[in-house]
Amino acid sequence: MSTPLQALRAAMADRELDACLIPTADYHNSEYVGDHFACRAWLSGFTGSAGTLLVFRNWAGLWTDGRYFLQAERQLEGTGIKLMKMGEPGVPTISDFLRSSLQPGQTLCFDSRCVTAATARRYYALAKQKGVKIRDREELMDQVWLDRPPLPASPVWALPAGLTGTTRREKLDRVRAAVAKEGANTLLLTALEDIAWLLDLRGGDVACTPVFLAYLALGPMGGTLFAQPAAFSPELRDALAADGIQLQPYDGVYLWANRLRREQVIHLDPARVNARLLTSIPTGVKVIEKPDPTIAMKAVKDPVEQENFRKAHLDDGVALTRFMYWLKTSAGKVPMTERSAADKLEALRRASPDYRMPSFDPILAFGDHSAVVHYSATEETDRAITDIGFLLADTGGHYTTGTTDCTRTYALGQVSEAQRAHYTAVLRGNLDLAAAVFRAGCTGRNLDILARQPLWELGLDFNHGTGHGVGYLLSVHEGPQSIRWRSAGEDAPLEAGMVTSDEPGVYFAGDYGIRLENLLLCVEGEKTDFGTFLAFETLTLTPFDLDAVDPDAMSPRERALLNVYHARVYEVISPRLPPEEAAWLKEATRPV
Repeated sequence: MSTPLQALRAAMADRELDACLIPTADYHNSEYVGDHFACRAWLSGFTGSAGTLLVFRNWAGLWTDGRYFLQAERQLEGTGIKLMKMGEPGVPTISDFLRSSLQPGQTLCFDSRCVTAATARRYYALAKQKGVKIRDREELMDQVWLDRPPLPASPVWALPAGLTGTTRREKLDRVRAAVAKEGANTLLLTALEDIAWLLDLRGGDVACTPVFLAYLALGPMGGTLFAQPAAFSPELRDALAADGIQLQPYDGVYLWANRLRREQVIHLDPARVNARLLTSIPTGVKVIEKPDPTIAMKAVKDPVEQENFRKAHLDDGVALTRFMYWLKTSAGKVPMTERSAADKLEALRRASPDYRMPSFDPILAFGDHSAVVHYSATEETDRAITDIGFLLADTGGHYTTGTTDCTRTYALGQVSEAQRAHYTAVLRGNLDLAAAVFRAGCTGRNLDILARQPLWELGLDFNHGTGHGVGYLLSVHEGPQSIRWRSAGEDAPLEAGMVTSDEPGVYFAGDYGIRLENLLLCVEGEKTDFGTFLAFETLTLTPFDLDAVDPDAMSPRERALLNVYHARVYEVISPRLPPEEAAWLKEATRPV
């Protein structure tokens, strides 16, 4: 039997294609994709959430970022696929590699539904420069992946009333006003989170992200939602119609685009719209290319959403604290593995009536697995958890009241001096960032050094961002804000109402890793003659592991920050615990 990669190469040879580009993408540029779109994973065996596969007749490479270097090295072993470590010295970008590798007259292919318009333009320009042909409507995967899962059509549901402070109609009016201000009369939305947020709808077409496959064309008076009709109940269709939104078949968006008239002025985001959809718009139709107005709007949670976020984190804090108690009192006594521990935490979360699903696949990594930034335990790698080593647990949940994301590294058994020093440095960075007071207009890049400085002082660093935005019962990774010292194209100012993660870490390949993550709500500070100031409120409520902390390595201010945080955790979590666990929490949050 041929391997998936051999099958793809055979199809390429039949069609005289020299190179094939397979991104990790659906038709909406989603971060996580459903099973139907897991083409890169099926071809390569690499299961990380980010990566692009480039296949030539006699060479193949996979580009991914620092979160997945160790995982990709392990999963690509024996495949013949070369790992291309993005951002590392001497590693070219995909465009640069294509520029140096493709010869005049050769043909590059990709499915333009899975490539954004902005990215595709780079390939079109490169092809023109090199004299290379591009075939962007090759749908090879349907021919080589014979048992490919079908497109999903999970039931779509409406957010219960009272979970947000803004109605669907108010959101629609606000977005229409923003589009009109840009000189357009029709907005084309393709990002699934944007559509779900705007319409106050959620679904189940993508694992761990409650969205549904759809496109939305929003006009001055009404709109058309292109989606799977079977996923909508009659009641939901009526509710949408009452707000001027009509339902049409999912694939009908391309015919809609092709029939646009000259008097229509289309507002779209080329970083989100797929290339085939943009090229379906007739030449004479004016297109205004701007970021989707929904991006900034949904990032700022209204007061009702903020209060609900606090409720979600209270429920999550109870589950996380009960998990820590179980872990610290049972490791080495009760048989457990990375996967069974993940199941235990999931069961504790499900005790909340508001809990719906994980916000991402859980990362429970014991021993040297904790050095793999985005490790994922499988049947083959599932390791027994003992009472000797670090357990890194990066998990989160979607509650009806909001989304959580928390990382704790637990010390099981004796901790070495080096482990204690490294844990304390990561903890100091987490606390220092959470305590920041800053001028309005600052971006995450202005604040990133607060989290990294304690590690930099030791000659250490981590190869991932320090913080990402978090959606409201949507994607656990949401823009436009981020916290990182190297800009990744998003450098939006932090605003009151944004929820952002705070997750410094340090990793030693083959030994251990440490990451500590809380979610922060940006809140208004004081206004003075020098400007408006902002600060953070920590939403996450569960202890750090004092068994791994060296208080002498912390400043008096940092010790005070830790003590205040732990006092708050005890105050709000202990009343919701059984007496034995509450007594344990008292000791786990003791002042240092």
